[in-house]
Amino acid sequence: MPFRDDFDGPGLDTDVWLPHYLPAWSSRAQTRASYRLEDSCLVLEVPGHHPVWPLHEPPLRVSAVQSGSWSGPVGSPRGQQRFGEGLLVNEEQPRFEGWLPASGHVEIRCRMTLSPRSMGALWLAGFEDDPEQLRCGELCVVEIFGRSVERSAQGASCEVGVGIKAFRDPSLTQDFAAARLPIDVAEFHTYAVDWDATEASFSVDGGELRRCPRPPTYPLQLMVAVYDFPEWSVGGDDHLVPELVVDHIAG
Repeated sequence: MPFRDDFDGPGLDTDVWLPHYLPAWSSRAQTRASYRLEDSCLVLEVPGHHPVWPLHEPPLRVSAVQSGSWSGPVGSPRGQQRFGEGLLVNEEQPRFEGWLPASGHVEIRCRMTLSPRSMGALWLAGFEDDPEQLRCGELCVVEIFGRSVERSAQGASCEVGVGIKAFRDPSLTQDFAAARLPIDVAEFHTYAVDWDATEASFSVDGGELRRCPRPPTYPLQLMVAVYDFPEWSVGGDDHLVPELVVDHIAG
């Protein structure tokens, strides 16, 4: 069934989106996104007062929405996107299934305000609810670090990361790369993936960027996020507020 969110309602569609970032490992209170709907766009931002996200090294601050969530009970290791050894659930999360595509097309039209210490991304992560199978692979639709952004009299460019991230899924092969493209990340662009069991094709503004064989075709949840990494400060930048402005997500 086709899906499209133009973010033109009075508020975020909480039947589709959870405005928290992997809350099982900490809590919903500690992972609440800073966001607003403005001019028919979702604006995710990391203001100066935004808390540091627990448990991660290097330290980061993040505002994100995700289209799925669940966890095991408190004290168990069962949860999504386990990013380190020894993680245990701190706050049990109810099962939430917003939009979990397993193949087809996903696109985001967005722009980013980034500094050398920030990053914006959309990736599709395995829902990971089957304890017998390591369905934890990812399709990265777009990942842009502010430190890759260049501007000169000749124009703007940045590195756009796309591809498959296998993580712990033995059925997948790591196949990720970041190509430099002559685009201005501060302007709207459309980043997309089309995939089936044979191949995933990643594109920017309709132009194919790369192909990756044998992508995951189990249920994948969308993760839309903007990050700030305080340790990457170059000085005099604490006042900068990274933003990810989403015009639409569709598939």
